[in-house]
Amino acid sequence: MSRGNTRQRIQDVALELFSERGYEKTSLREIAEHLGVTKAALYYHFKTKEDIVISLFEDLSRPCDELIAWAREQQPGLETRLEVLRRYSEVLHDAHRLHRFMQENQATMRELSIGESFKERLVELLDIVRLPGADLSDQVRCSAALFTMHAGMFTLQGIEGSQEDKRRAVLEVAQDLLATAHGRNGERTDAAASGQPG
Repeated sequence: MSRGNTRQRIQDVALELFSERGYEKTSLREIAEHLGVTKAALYYHFKTKEDIVISLFEDLSRPCDELIAWAREQQPGLETRLEVLRRYSEVLHDAHRLHRFMQENQATMRELSIGESFKERLVELLDIVRLPGADLSDQVRCSAALFTMHAGMFTLQGIEGSQEDKRRAVLEVAQDLLATAHGRNGERTDAAASGQPG
């Protein structure tokens, strides 16, 4: 098995155990046992549990950073903002087990260094979907659009439906919130965002 595949297997098993048992209650020895490898073999890839979590967030950070870079190059407007939500929905879907870990281990998230860098990316995305010059209730709609996608998958856990159906439903609601805010503010916000007179 290649080193890359082993690293992926360690991440997958660790994430499963962290989510089921909690980060604090899971040991490297247990992760190694579930993988059927020695602790020394695990150390070759990751020295600590925090190293595993950091690697998972680094893997999530790449598509987030690419999305932020793409969005910054686009003309601000409803279409761009809706596309940001659509692409972010896919990023979150691909990392849904990591988000489950974050929900289940919030105290750990506050202690680990990666929590802060994740928050910074979220703030950047909020800045991208926010409507400059919009009133307070529409600023809330914009923020809620982004947070709906984070909370949505978690709150739908006990509801019937495939992961993909749930992702689409959450995205639809998030985009509706953004479109409502945009519709209430019209071209004024796009002009403000692009620095042109409204």
